[in-house]
Amino acid sequence: MKKKTTAAASGAAKRRKSGPGKTGAKRAGTKRAGTEASTRGAVASGDKSTIRSLRAQLARAQARIEELQASAETDFLLDILNRRGFERELARSLSFIKRYQASGALIVLDVDRLKPINDAFGHAAGDEVLKAIVAAISDQVRASDVIGRLGGDEFAVLLWNLSEIDARAKAAALEEAIDRLTFMFRDSQVTAGASAGVAILTAHSDIDRVLDEADRAMYVRKAQRRHES
Repeated sequence: MKKKTTAAASGAAKRRKSGPGKTGAKRAGTKRAGTEASTRGAVASGDKSTIRSLRAQLARAQARIEELQASAETDFLLDILNRRGFERELARSLSFIKRYQASGALIVLDVDRLKPINDAFGHAAGDEVLKAIVAAISDQVRASDVIGRLGGDEFAVLLWNLSEIDARAKAAALEEAIDRLTFMFRDSQVTAGASAGVAILTAHSDIDRVLDEADRAMYVRKAQRRHES
């Protein structure tokens, strides 16, 4: 009896030492591995979700920046480029002309008699004149050309791919289109008019020089029109 009891105890001890312990360890290890894999999967999924969220935020921020930049470069009354926006576009165009040996022209227009209209009929009347002038200019140029407002009554037009003769003919056509405009304010018929100056864009042009050249040509033309009238 004693030998059998001793043998049974020894067998139980061996089973405790080898069988159930090792099986439990294997099960525990498998469970831990499964948990770690699940955790890694959850982290990877979370990382992808975070990346998507960050990309969406970045896209919204970029769209907002573009919107603010457009607002900063737009004349709100006339819905064309303001001086800042036009000069940026002119600088970009000059870089293109230098690189590809393209051609173009800058026309600067100064509205005649806008101040007397503002003084006599108010700024709302002056705004109506300016809007009509922008519409007249738009009718005379192509969609690829660029219109901007440099100041209160001064406009600029950037024209692509035309000769100096064509540019001067276009300046004359713009003057004529604006001269034909008539307005009725308080039962009075009013006209404005405009004087145009031209500068040809070449591979050697720079933004300050062409703006100054067109501006000086415009003042010469304004003096001629005064003499003619």
